[in-house]
Amino acid sequence: MKTLKNIATKFAKEEDGAAMIEYTILIGLIAAAVILAIGVISTWIIGEWEGLATALGAS
Repeated sequence: MKTLKNIATKFAKEEDGAAMIEYTILIGLIAAAVILAIGVISTWIIGEWEGLATALGAS
């Protein structure tokens, strides 16, 4: 019974699992921000190319 208590105490004090979860969430947020930025930038680039194509086609 005492060893079970020691194992439970060590598990409660261990912070490696919590840190891993925090880093995983942080990486997920960064990945979502990158994907969103790529989507916004690609939309802007497509608009610029279409504007350029229209300007070149009109002249």
